[in-house]
Amino acid sequence: MQVSAVKTVTYNELKPLLEKEDGKTYVINFWATWCAPCVKELPYFEKIKEEYADNNVEVLLVSLDFPKQVEKKLIPFINKKKLQSEVILLDDVNEDVWIKAIDESWSGAIPATIIYNSSNRKFYEQSFDYKTLENELKTFIK
Repeated sequence: MQVSAVKTVTYNELKPLLEKEDGKTYVINFWATWCAPCVKELPYFEKIKEEYADNNVEVLLVSLDFPKQVEKKLIPFINKKKLQSEVILLDDVNEDVWIKAIDESWSGAIPATIIYNSSNRKFYEQSFDYKTLENELKTFIK
């Protein structure tokens, strides 16, 4: 499935996606095509999406790429890597506001990930290997 467009959102549009209480567990990864550690871990998020779909787990990839490069870089990247998770672009110049709003401890560095459900929420400013990511996820879907 080829992607031809990526939804661009402001932080206010992203916020509800970070606070859903619908019985699902969400894995939200903040990344960019220019971030080597981010690109390296993307397959692990894709594998989580595939292997845990039956466990009510949803993966959302929030790109912090430059809005001007969506057509030239982000969309071709998504298609080349055959990403199946939903990808949205966060385009909001008020980084000072939304970085702290997402998590007080976040320096703004990527990759960063939130795993949450209605009873638990955890923020990770780190890269993951598959096993570590899966083990963290398992603490949410007992």
